[in-house]
Amino acid sequence: MREVNLTDFAAAHADGAVVVDVREPFEYIEGHVPGARLVPLAQLPTALGDLPRNRPVYVICASGNRSLAAAQFLARAGIDARSVSGGTGAWARSGRPVATGPNA
Repeated sequence: MREVNLTDFAAAHADGAVVVDVREPFEYIEGHVPGARLVPLAQLPTALGDLPRNRPVYVICASGNRSLAAAQFLARAGIDARSVSGGTGAWARSGRPVATGPNA
C-alpha cells in the first residue's frame, strides 16, 4: 500500500484512474472527486470482487485516515491500493472540481 500526494493523484485522475471514496453517503453527496465510486469503508469487503487487480485503485476519504485503513485492507487482498493524502478536503481546497449529488 502506498500513500500518494495530491499532485500525483490529480495526474492519475486526469488519466482515468479508478477512484474509490470510502466515506459515508451523506459525505459523498456533499462533495466528491468527479468519477469516484462510493464504497463506504464498512462495505469495502463486499466490493473486493468489483475492483480491478490489473491497475492501481486510488482510495480517498475526507482527510486521509479512513483511506489509509482501506488501502491497507485492499493491499492485503492483493489490490494495488493507494491512499490519497489529504483526501477530498485537500482536493477541494486546491480548487479542483468537486461533484455533488448521489450520481455525479
